[in-house]
Amino acid sequence: MQKGSIRVQTENIFPIIKKFLYSEHDIFIRELVSNAVDATQKLKTLASIGEMKGELGDLRIDISINKEEKTLSISDRGIGMSSEEVDKYLNQVAFSGAEEFLEKYKGQTESNIIGHFGLGFYSSFMVSSKVEVITKSFKEEAKAVKWECDGSPEFSLEDTKKSDRGTTIVMYLNEESLEFLEAERISAVLQKFCKFLPVPIYFEEKQINNPVPAWTKKPSELSTEDYQNFYKELYPFGEMPLFWIHLNVDYPFNLTGILYFPKIKQSYEIQKDKIQLYSNQVFVTDEVKGIVPEFLMLLHGVIDSPDIPLNVSRSYLQGDPNVKKINAHITKKVADKLEEIFNSDRKAFEEKWDSLGLFVKYGMMTDDKFLDKANKFFLMEDTAGKFLTLDEYKSATENTQKNKEGKQIILYTTNPVQQDAFIQQATSRGYLVTKMETLVDAAFINNAEMKWNDVLFVRVDSDITDNLIDKSETADSVLSKEDTEKLKSLFDKPLDGLNVSVEIKGLSPETVPVTATRPELMRRMKDMASAGGGMSSWYASMPDEVNLTINGNHPIFKNILSEPDTLKQEKLTKNLADLALLSQGLLTGNNLTNFINRSVELLEVK
Repeated sequence: MQKGSIRVQTENIFPIIKKFLYSEHDIFIRELVSNAVDATQKLKTLASIGEMKGELGDLRIDISINKEEKTLSISDRGIGMSSEEVDKYLNQVAFSGAEEFLEKYKGQTESNIIGHFGLGFYSSFMVSSKVEVITKSFKEEAKAVKWECDGSPEFSLEDTKKSDRGTTIVMYLNEESLEFLEAERISAVLQKFCKFLPVPIYFEEKQINNPVPAWTKKPSELSTEDYQNFYKELYPFGEMPLFWIHLNVDYPFNLTGILYFPKIKQSYEIQKDKIQLYSNQVFVTDEVKGIVPEFLMLLHGVIDSPDIPLNVSRSYLQGDPNVKKINAHITKKVADKLEEIFNSDRKAFEEKWDSLGLFVKYGMMTDDKFLDKANKFFLMEDTAGKFLTLDEYKSATENTQKNKEGKQIILYTTNPVQQDAFIQQATSRGYLVTKMETLVDAAFINNAEMKWNDVLFVRVDSDITDNLIDKSETADSVLSKEDTEKLKSLFDKPLDGLNVSVEIKGLSPETVPVTATRPELMRRMKDMASAGGGMSSWYASMPDEVNLTINGNHPIFKNILSEPDTLKQEKLTKNLADLALLSQGLLTGNNLTNFINRSVELLEVK
């Protein structure tokens, strides 16, 4: 038997390993199973080049629990190790960077750094009071050996008996880690980290992984059903995706994967962190910010790149050139796929727009390269249900919707039901109104106006005539100057929390008697304030600005002005104003209560 001390010159490394991985200490299973996979894959490689003689047999990894002994074991039938190799790899090589490791990370709290220094095996000591390694090399005449260590720098190495090649690691779990004697706990960890490792993994005699997941195959080998089945494997309770993109790059970086576009029925269903990152089929993380462009964090699926190490950190992602290239490549692939679908089957693209629009708008806001491509397939749906690209909208409104500065005005509605009266007025005048109803639309509109210099968005219930060269039919007011002044004085009454201005116009007799509109910019600021965005407290405290446009040619005003009862006259005009404010959602609190009471009074039979 050989005894000795592991070569750590600075201090005992084991307490530091435990400290660093404490927050994610189940990761030791990933490290050890990944090592077993490596040993198995190396054996296959040696067999393929003729350096390994004999039968490979059943290449698998077995994980087992012994509750009586309080042990957790991981066994493989890979290349194994000789006595010299155990001494080299477990006692020397793994710690060649120990001093640098201690110097760099001592006193920090960042977790998941072990594998970076080849220390993955030693993560077993996070949960163990003692670890045994029983191994036998694949080489002919090799003897089996057992290495044992209790977490101190002291170890023992001796010959032992083992009938087959490969390595078994036996962990004698410490009192704080007895949770890993529970089958459910092990199953959960294996499902998280080892679900797609390339060697069959068995736990309690049941295979728990898919060694050949869809992303490792060529697209030509997969059917639509294969892609859908793999999606079910990833998200058992998810609804089938709209479509998918198969990534397969081997230069200038390695990247494979499948990204799925999920159906999103409502904006509040948006979920990030649904993409899983793998490195050679080993699960790394589902926090892929930096690798996947921000706007595509809404996608589902898998990406796999051996160029991204198991120990991903934010600082690594920010500085690594491969990560930047991967990010740019994914953006291009997604944009190309969307453009391809739009060009080949626009009807199908339009049918998917409820879900796709979210990705596209988010991408246009956050990625200028994507914006350049997306301008071709970005769609707006008008209130009649017709879809138009930006260029198509501009062509359709070239002669009707420009302001004095020559900017194209895009009229939009955020709530077609609530803003129906305004939509009807706008469309009757030949204007084209689009729907902007989702959670991202307010931000998208602000962003688009900055990037599309020749476009201005105006909500349909805003002061449209302030933003458009007004080509609507107007007429001379039928009211005398005296009646006009009288009508204005009836409407020009203060309202709680509102800053109201009144204007009398001679419009068509069929136009509604009173219209309430709000300045577009101020309304946007107030909306942002209610959502808690920038300068919110200042804008939230300001009264709403409202413009009341009185149609002097509407026949109702002849009746009101001829009403001998001054009090009733005031009530009737007040009700017309309140109805207009109600359409804008601005009649609240005491103003709303007064409107209800006044309406009841006016309906009472005298």
